[in-house]
Amino acid sequence: MASLPADRTPPRFLAVLLSSVPHRALDSTAGITIQAITADSRTAGPGTLFVALAGLRINGHLFAEQAAVAGCNALLVERGQGQEIRRRARQAGTTAAVIEVDDTAAALGQLAAAFYHHPAERLVLIGITGTNGKTTCSYLVESMVTAAGGRPGVIGTVNYRFLDRAGSLVVLDASHTTPDVLTLQALFRRMADAGVSHVVMEVSSHALAQGRLAGIEFDVAVFTNLSRDHLDFHGDMEQYYESKKKLFTDHLKSGGAAVIVGGDGAGQHTSGWGDRLAGELSRIGVEKIFTCGLPRRYAIHSPHFSFGLQGVEAEIVTPAGSFTLHSSLVGSFNLKNILAASGIGCALGLATGTLGAGLASLAGVPGRLEPVAAGNGRGLAVFVDYAHTPDALENVLATLRDLGPRRLVCIFGCGGDRDPGKRPLMGEIAGRLSDVVILTSDNPRSEDPEAILAAIETGVRHSGLKRMRAEVLLRRPGWKGYDCILSRRQAIGMAIRYGQPGDALLIAGKGHETYQITRSGTRHFDDRAEAAQQLAVWNR
Repeated sequence: MASLPADRTPPRFLAVLLSSVPHRALDSTAGITIQAITADSRTAGPGTLFVALAGLRINGHLFAEQAAVAGCNALLVERGQGQEIRRRARQAGTTAAVIEVDDTAAALGQLAAAFYHHPAERLVLIGITGTNGKTTCSYLVESMVTAAGGRPGVIGTVNYRFLDRAGSLVVLDASHTTPDVLTLQALFRRMADAGVSHVVMEVSSHALAQGRLAGIEFDVAVFTNLSRDHLDFHGDMEQYYESKKKLFTDHLKSGGAAVIVGGDGAGQHTSGWGDRLAGELSRIGVEKIFTCGLPRRYAIHSPHFSFGLQGVEAEIVTPAGSFTLHSSLVGSFNLKNILAASGIGCALGLATGTLGAGLASLAGVPGRLEPVAAGNGRGLAVFVDYAHTPDALENVLATLRDLGPRRLVCIFGCGGDRDPGKRPLMGEIAGRLSDVVILTSDNPRSEDPEAILAAIETGVRHSGLKRMRAEVLLRRPGWKGYDCILSRRQAIGMAIRYGQPGDALLIAGKGHETYQITRSGTRHFDDRAEAAQQLAVWNR
C-alpha cells in the first residue's frame, strides 16, 4: 500500500486563510504565504503555519518556540498565550508572526478546509460510528454507491481507498481509523480531484473526543451500536456514549440524516444506546432519523430471515419499499449491519433495487468472520475475525455456535495498554460459548503478555472450564477446557494440527491486521496467512 504523499498544494496567503477565522494578530500577516500547515513542531519549517494544540497529553504551546526556531512563518496559539510565546520567539532571533484564536483545534479545522479549497463541498460525506460494525458497514455502503453509479472513497480501519480518474484503485495505509483533520482535508482534496462522489468514513470515539473532526460536517451520520471498549480513554460508558453522540450533535449538517441501529446487541454487555440516541436527537430537532433493527417498530427492519454458513437470507423493509436479499455475510450481527447500510441507502435516496443489488454483491470483508479456505480439505472450518471487544466476541461466537459445529474452538488474547477491565469479561464469554479456548498473545505493546493472559484467565475459570494441555483437549472429542499458549503462531499451529473434522476454529482479535506489537517493536504477523500456512503443513 502507498503512503499519503507530501502535500504539493500551491502557497496560500495567510491573511486569506485567516479571513474566516476570528483572530487577533500580534504581528502583521501582510504578504506572508503558507505552503503547509502543521500541528507537529518536528515538521515545522520555512513556509509553514504551526498550530499549537492544547492536547490531552501534550500541549503544543510548549513547542511553539521550537517551531519558530525551525523557521516557520507563523504561529497560531490560543488567546492569552501569544505575548509570552512571541517574546520567547523574538529572544530566539525568529520573526514568526503570532496569531491568537479562542480555540486552536476549531481554527485548525477551518484553516485546513480553506487551505485545500473546501473539497468536502464537492463530496457526500457519510460518517459511521459505533463500537462494532463500522468496517463492515463501510464496505456495504461502498458496494451500494458503486451499484448506484457513484464513485465511493473509503476512509477506515483497513485502509483509505478510492479510484483515480483512470479507474485505477488507490490504496493508502490507514495510520488511524479516523486521521487528523489535516490528513482528512488532504484526502478529501485528492478524492474530489479524482472524481469521487461519496466518502464513507469510519469515525472513532477518540477522534470525536479529541476534536479531530473540527470543521467537518456529514450528510449522513450512522450509529451501529455501543458496547464496552476504550474505557481506559473514556473512563466510563456514559462518557464513551457522549463522545459517539458528538457525530450527530456537532458534525451532522443542517438537514442531514441520522441512521441509528436500535435495540440491544446480541451480547449481555450492551444496552439500548441506539434507542436512547434516537430519542435524544428527535428532542433536539433532528428531523431525518432512520431507525434500524430486527423488530417491526424500526423504520428499516427484517420480518423474515434465516442464517447459514453460506450467509443471510432476509426480507428488508424500508420506507422506500421492500426487497429480498441474499448476502454472503454470516450471522445476526451482520444482518444488523445490512439494516444499517439499508438505512444509509434510504438516506441517500437510492432505489430499493439498486440498494439490494449493491448489498448482495459484497462477497466479504477482510478479517470479519473471514474464512480461511484451505481448511475445507479436512473438514475443519477456520475463521479469522477482528472481534476485540466483549460484545463483538460474543456475537461472533454465538453466530458460529448457531451453525452447529462439532466443536467450537476459540483462540484469542487482549491488547496491552488498553482497557484492562474487558479482559476477564472476554474470558468468561469465550469459556461460556466455546468448547475449547486457547488464550494467546495479541498486541501486548508495553505490557507483560503473561500478565494479560492471567487477567483473561480469571474470566475463563469463572465460566467453569478447566485448564489442561491443548493437545490433549483437541484430540479428545467431547472434552472441554482451556489452555494458555503465549506464542500466537504456536497456538494457531496447535489448534490446526489437532483440530478434527466438523470443528469450527475462530482466531479472534486481530482480523485484517498484518502485524503484532510487542515491547521489542512491531513485527509482521497475519492470522490469515499463518492459518493458511499451518493448514498447508497439516493437510499433507
